[in-house]
Amino acid sequence: MVELKGKKVILGVTGGVAAYKSAELTRLLVKAGASVHVVLTEGGARFVTPVTFQALSGHRVWTDLWDPRMDNNMAHIDLSRDADLIVIAPATADVMAKLANGMCDDLLSTLCLARDCPLMVAPAMNRQMWEHPATRRNVAQLCADGVTLLGPDAGEQACGEVGQGRMLEPDTLYEAICDYFQPKWLAGKTVVMTAGPTFESIDPVRGITNSSSGKMGYALARACAHAGARVVLVSGPVSQPTPFGVERIDVASALQMRDAVMAHVDEADVFIGVAAVADYRPEASAQHKIKKSGEAMTITLVPNPDILAEVAARPNPPFCVGFAAESQSLDTYAEGKRQKKAVPMVVGNLVQDGLGSDENVVVIYDDHGKHPLPRGGKMGLAQRIVEHLSGLLAKHPL
Repeated sequence: MVELKGKKVILGVTGGVAAYKSAELTRLLVKAGASVHVVLTEGGARFVTPVTFQALSGHRVWTDLWDPRMDNNMAHIDLSRDADLIVIAPATADVMAKLANGMCDDLLSTLCLARDCPLMVAPAMNRQMWEHPATRRNVAQLCADGVTLLGPDAGEQACGEVGQGRMLEPDTLYEAICDYFQPKWLAGKTVVMTAGPTFESIDPVRGITNSSSGKMGYALARACAHAGARVVLVSGPVSQPTPFGVERIDVASALQMRDAVMAHVDEADVFIGVAAVADYRPEASAQHKIKKSGEAMTITLVPNPDILAEVAARPNPPFCVGFAAESQSLDTYAEGKRQKKAVPMVVGNLVQDGLGSDENVVVIYDDHGKHPLPRGGKMGLAQRIVEHLSGLLAKHPL
């Protein structure tokens, strides 16, 4: 996945123990296609050497305000002129104080004052330093100046204390950077969606479920959040990490999923049903484990609620998007589902093309016909689906 292809990111690394995390952040950014240029302060170099960042970024590291590599000897000017973003991670209390007060006595602080691009900072410091009135004033000033703060997080710190001040983890910072670069097609919208399978209990250890990894649903939740939406994700049992900025509600059964959706659907501008909801559930679930007898056993099944159809049938429904995973006759079944449930958009796929894998082939069905998307990674497909959705939403009265 090359979400950041063509983007130039200046990564400032200052003198905090969290500087080791910046090496992993560099790797993630480069893997996503970004051109990463590291500016390492004197303090930062006491924790991680320039060699590490040069090896990971593929570029020589900048450390000196008087570095002669620029023809005009003005790295603090020229470095930011074609940069898309400057990120300081970790950002110590010292560098934040400099930025808040316009002080510049090294390459990084001078570069930030002379920049032509946005600035993000990821604070990292002891909890008392973070809570000190001086730091709070500096934070307020940075926010007033348009600087984006990423974190900090709370938890155990290198000094052994516990509290606010930990730098966010590299994958979270990476998500925030990707989020910044994505078009905000769904800004101001609330998306309620489902993902993953449901599990219908037969007894405390057995149940009926559908095969679903949740990968497509979680990719779509991430893409909606990157597009500027508030996302409420009602998830069946999966092992996927919660996407950055997404509100996750964990459920097991279809009835629990239905109740969670209905508790939030009044807030929704868009409802997306990606979950592989079991069509049936046992009429009764045994309180204790059913012991093996060697005899045939009959389980009476009853239908589960159709969550998508119920949401679409509301008096003033949100814009509804369904998903159809089929094993044959995709056009017939997917478009039939769209017509039967009276939803404006359905995304269909053949299970043999992508079930459980990182790639898929999907077709979008709407009032204008079918729109096949080429095979690709599920995150890239999710972004294409959101783009198509936003175009329909702009023409759809809510």
